Amino acid sequence: MMQHTPAAAQQASRSQRDSETRARLEPGNSPPAIEVQDLGKSYRTARGTLHLFEHLNLRVESREMVAIVGQSGAGKSTLLHILGALDTPSSGRVYCASTDVTSLTPRQAAAFRNREIGYVWQFHYLLPEFTALENVAMPLLAGGIRRKEALEAASRWLAEVGLEERRDHRSGELSGGEQQRVALARALVSGPRLLLADEPTGDLDAMTAERIFEIVERLHASHGLTSILVTHNLDLAARCGRTLRLENGGLAEAAGASKCDPPGSIL
Repeated sequence: MMQHTPAAAQQASRSQRDSETRARLEPGNSPPAIEVQDLGKSYRTARGTLHLFEHLNLRVESREMVAIVGQSGAGKSTLLHILGALDTPSSGRVYCASTDVTSLTPRQAAAFRNREIGYVWQFHYLLPEFTALENVAMPLLAGGIRRKEALEAASRWLAEVGLEERRDHRSGELSGGEQQRVALARALVSGPRLLLADEPTGDLDAMTAERIFEIVERLHASHGLTSILVTHNLDLAARCGRTLRLENGGLAEAAGASKCDPPGSIL
């Protein structure tokens, strides 16, 4: 019987990953919007090493809308940060828009985020000294777009979220729901393909949260986005195409997942 040494096993694993990468790039094989392979994330603490993720896998197809739920502290925000090239994993690979984001330099990662990803957080993080219009235009201005063009694009996006009449108001003059709509317009003004939202309705009352989610749904469909939302609101999560639960360092379908699926594998 043939015995495999650890070195041979590692070589076989690398060969399998290389074959999968080549297959993904061959003509006719449409790549997923996001593919996560054997993701690991660890932190050193005073009590030892904390393993947040181990061998976590995920595949999200283009134009999917996926919700990620789980208990506080499970690592949902950290996972979102890694998917969006804001944080780096301890091991594994993350492909986003056919780019291996785990291999990017900090400068390359910043350029990639600005080009491909729109972020919405629980708190809007608007700049209080600027108007709604200027806040939405900020990513374009930072990217070197001329002010006139940037403000015109920002105005169109404020209209998309129903705030064209509030364009000249500063953030302190807007309600919480209006501020979050401005943040959503700011996230999408650069035309990203991927929307990452971390508790986008978590700081809002139920009625306002419903309104924000309806806008996200509409923009997701009308602009052909791929959207991943972290949320504690199970009712809103159920309206996404899939709901995944993050627990014990892995992802599992929140409902209807096969009992034969290996832990941490959603492919």
